[in-house]
Amino acid sequence: MNPLEDSIRRNCPPLAPLPTTTQPQLNPLGQVKAVLFDVYGTLFVSGSGDVGTAAATDTAEALTQALVASGFGGDLEQAGQVGKGLLKTEILEWHKAGHTAGVDFPEVEITKVWKKIIDSLRNTDTLTTTEVELDQIRRLAVEYECRVNPVFPMPGSIETIEALKARGMALGIVSNAQFYTPLLFPAFFGQTTEQCGFDPDCCIWSYKELRAKPSKALFPKAGKFLKKNHGIGLEETVYVGNDMLNDIYCAKQAGCKTVLFAGDQRSLRLRENDARCLAIQPDAVVTSLSQLLEIL
Repeated sequence: MNPLEDSIRRNCPPLAPLPTTTQPQLNPLGQVKAVLFDVYGTLFVSGSGDVGTAAATDTAEALTQALVASGFGGDLEQAGQVGKGLLKTEILEWHKAGHTAGVDFPEVEITKVWKKIIDSLRNTDTLTTTEVELDQIRRLAVEYECRVNPVFPMPGSIETIEALKARGMALGIVSNAQFYTPLLFPAFFGQTTEQCGFDPDCCIWSYKELRAKPSKALFPKAGKFLKKNHGIGLEETVYVGNDMLNDIYCAKQAGCKTVLFAGDQRSLRLRENDARCLAIQPDAVVTSLSQLLEIL
C-alpha cells in the first residue's frame, strides 16, 4: 500500500450510513448491459455527503493538523487560520475563471490549489518549509480531505461490484472527484478500480475534466467509451447515484436508465425545490447496494 492509501485508511475509521425514510422501489430494469456509479455517498459513505471541495467544508483546525501530518514547519496554527480563507478564495477564483472560459460547472484540480496556498503561506513566512515537492502537496491534500470528509465503504459495495463483474456487466464511474478519489479503492478494497472491474476509459473523474456534475459533458464521454470499448449504448446503461440533480437528472439527460441510491441520510439529495428535478423520477430506488442485484 502506498503512503497516501495508508493515510486514507488511518484517517478514515469505520463509518456507517444513516438510514433514510425513503422506501425502495425495486422495479426490474430490463435490458441493462453496463452500470455506472457515483462514488461519494453511493459506493462510499461520505462524512460530508460529497467530495470535500464540492461540499465547501473547511476548518482551520483540520488544516493545521494536516500541515503537521504532512511535515510542514512554522506557525502552523496561524497557517491553518490563514490557509482556511485562502482555500475558499482560491476555489472561488478557479470557478470564476472557469465560468469566464465558458465551462458550465468548473472543477478545481486540488493539487494546484494547495500549491498556490502553500506558496502564499511561505511568502508571508507563516510556513518555514523551504522545499515543497509534489508528494508533500498531495499528502497535505489527502490529510486535509480525510479530516473534513472521512469516508468508508458503503455496506455491500465491493460485493455488489464483484457480482456485477461476474455477470459480465461493463462497469464505469462518473463522479465529482479529486486525485485521491481513485485511491479509495486500493485503500479499502486492496484493488485498483481496474482490478475491481471498472473500465478505466469509462471512469470519468471531474478533476481530470475540469468540470463537475451537473455538467452535461461528463455522461456523454462515458457513453463514447462504452460504445467504443463494449458496443453498449447509454440506453442500455444504468447509472446509480444519490443526488437527484447531479446524478439522476444528468444521467437521464444523457439517455441512461437511473437508480437513486437512498441508503444514507448524509448524502441523499432529493432536490425537491429544484425545477429541473420536479418532472423526473428514477427508474428504481434502492436503499442498499445489494438490491441492485435484484433489479438488474
